[in-house]
Amino acid sequence: MIKIEVPGFGGVALDHLVMDYNGTMACDGTLLDGVAALVEILAGGVTVHVLTADTFGQVAKELDGLPVNLHILGPGKQDLAKREYVEQLGAGAVVSVGNGRNDGPMLKLAKIGIALVQEEGASVETLMSADIVCKDIKDALTLLLKPQRLMATLRT
Repeated sequence: MIKIEVPGFGGVALDHLVMDYNGTMACDGTLLDGVAALVEILAGGVTVHVLTADTFGQVAKELDGLPVNLHILGPGKQDLAKREYVEQLGAGAVVSVGNGRNDGPMLKLAKIGIALVQEEGASVETLMSADIVCKDIKDALTLLLKPQRLMATLRT
């Protein structure tokens, strides 16, 4: 669990990390350098979930051996599927990370939503749904490993 009290934001007790794959953890279907090591560390404290349409058809191979719960989504209404997934986990205990338009609803619902602007860019709707915007996935995951950084970013 990631636990911290953030002035003006409230108590944060995170049990789940829910991430998109393409544009978030990967570029063109290939896991980005350094992500696997950070996921391994984070999985010691939170349950890691990956939600994806698997656009490039290689997510299972790329994540093989990593301690993640992989969920490949069917076509259509992926934004609602991601939101419902976070809701079922208990949104107050979830941090979600994504960049695409279909990630916005899960970022908005989660206790903490982190939007990324990497090679794929980011949907403006998703940016507006996030609590935090990071320039890359490694920065976002490191925020979770150093909760004092979360406090510095989220406090009022």
